[in-house]
Amino acid sequence: MFTDSHCHLSFPELLSQLPVIRQAMSDAQVDRALCICTTMEEFDGVHALALAHDNFWSTVGVHPDNEGVTEPSVQDLLDRAALPRVVAIGETGLDYYGMEDRKGGRSIADLEWQRERFRTHIRAARACGKPLVIHTRSASDDTLAILREEGEDGAGNLAGGVFHCFTESMQVARAALDLGYYISFSGIVTFKSAQELRDVAAYVPLDRMLIETDSPYLAPVPYRGKTNNPSYVPLVARQIALTRGIEVDVVAQATSRNFETLFKGVVA
Repeated sequence: MFTDSHCHLSFPELLSQLPVIRQAMSDAQVDRALCICTTMEEFDGVHALALAHDNFWSTVGVHPDNEGVTEPSVQDLLDRAALPRVVAIGETGLDYYGMEDRKGGRSIADLEWQRERFRTHIRAARACGKPLVIHTRSASDDTLAILREEGEDGAGNLAGGVFHCFTESMQVARAALDLGYYISFSGIVTFKSAQELRDVAAYVPLDRMLIETDSPYLAPVPYRGKTNNPSYVPLVARQIALTRGIEVDVVAQATSRNFETLFKGVVA
């Protein structure tokens, strides 16, 4: 019934509890999950989850915040994207958040390596025709501009994809939709302080929406502050249903159908 379009089940705090999490998913009617890769070093473990379980799939990519890790070439990404049950490139994108604290006072100009890494992922996605899983934080203008420059302009799309864990403005949502991309909402949409995000969730067409946990992060209310897992994704759907004044089953069905449409390697 429900699909978690973005989770990190290879992270130790979730992997060590995988049998319990899988049972919780079943109990909560969470039928499928996409396991997200954040480094090339991590890929084999992420891919192994997809190979071992018929309701998991995987991606290949390097998160924009990760430094000191293997920098993939287009061919590196293509080789892994061709493997069974790998359905997307990412997560990839740009993250300029906390330039002073998190990035040692570097300027945006100093993050050219992020932009070049993002371009590499876009080129791989366009070459293999698999969608991008995009992370953008405090960097929406550059994220959108680079997508357009690389041909993902809504008319020349060869990849497409999703803006995951969306936290940006209504204006950015409109721009992402205009480029032909999906928008995914996480547990943040349940937070008391997130009314502007709920407004975006009310605006995004149901046929362009996904839901996710981004677990182990961002557990929805009433589990905020605890370790997140895919069994909590129905709480995201319920908040969107409440925000839009529709039944939760409608959100579950639409977002699961969208998951199948975007990630073409998955099964119904």
